[in-house]
Amino acid sequence: MSKTDPIPNNGRQFRLWSVLDKMIGKDLLLSFLSILVVLVMIIVSQKFIRVLSQAIEGNIANDTVISLLAFKTIIVTASFFPVACFMAVLMVMGRMYRDQEIAAIASAGGGFSTLLKALLFILIPLSICSAWLSLYVAPWAEEQSRKMMHNDEQTADVRSITPGRFSEYHDGELIFYAESLDASGKLRNVFIQNKQGARTGIANAELGHIENRDDGSYLVLENGERIQGIPGEKKFTIEKYREYSVLINRSVSLSNPKAKDMPLDELLNALDNHWLASELQERLSNPISLILLGVLAIPLSKISPRGGVYGNMLLAFGIYFIYSNLQKINHNWVESGKISFTLGFLWINLLLLGLIWLLSVRSYGSRGLMPKWRENQ
Repeated sequence: MSKTDPIPNNGRQFRLWSVLDKMIGKDLLLSFLSILVVLVMIIVSQKFIRVLSQAIEGNIANDTVISLLAFKTIIVTASFFPVACFMAVLMVMGRMYRDQEIAAIASAGGGFSTLLKALLFILIPLSICSAWLSLYVAPWAEEQSRKMMHNDEQTADVRSITPGRFSEYHDGELIFYAESLDASGKLRNVFIQNKQGARTGIANAELGHIENRDDGSYLVLENGERIQGIPGEKKFTIEKYREYSVLINRSVSLSNPKAKDMPLDELLNALDNHWLASELQERLSNPISLILLGVLAIPLSKISPRGGVYGNMLLAFGIYFIYSNLQKINHNWVESGKISFTLGFLWINLLLLGLIWLLSVRSYGSRGLMPKWRENQ
């Protein structure tokens, strides 16, 4: 044989990204995005109604409603990645069984490993994206949402100041009125009544404005007169001033951060804390369960030709809800210290891996799980 003669190839040529992989990957990605958008819209719309009701009541500012909605969307998207992927694989594989596409793949020598390879091209990038959302983006969104809600709750009284209307603060201890608001943002012809124990103070001013300081929000009055005394007594103090400040809202230290918005590095350094270890386990469960549930959908999608796309959908969702409830129980065990972080992370995923193996062997046989790299050897 000369050096120019081609080398005989008795085996099938191996392609990293075949036509079948592209077809399955495209269908899976489109189905996943469609399902994820529908699920997120349903959940976010419910949360938006609650946020809108709080805005109507004045508990949060109107300007922060859209920001809160965006943060809630990020949080919900991160949590629904696994279930959306699970439903997408079930629908795509079920349609392929119904249309006899899987039978055609099997007749060409393809089996479980062929389908698994095609799915992993999409499942692995989706799992990486899910890990990024769960470990970094969603905690950041939780933190920003908590800060905005806390800030709006603390400044609810200040936002309710409306020119031409009496406003009451601190359970009636402070009553405020301003006639108008000029173009520079200053209040004109201001009246204020402030109770301090038995003494009552009444002040009026030509101008006034809100000023935020380190210890709270103040109403600063300019060029006015103040009368202070005890009602029913003849002794009053009358004084004129150029500037007089009244505390409207005392600043409160930011609420303590929750486990859900703690950064990843802090959680990794606090695994001895069962509460924080449980939170880390919950974040890691999303990308892991996305791959495991996606692979589990392969044997669950195997149906009879008359079974339809949704032949095993009921069984699939039954398994998903059991797995989801076991995850919650597992997190509670880790949080209470009944089991360690490592054991809690391993046993539930190994249980799902065992279920995948049993269903795959039952559907494809033990030999059907092995890849066929070459034929006609």
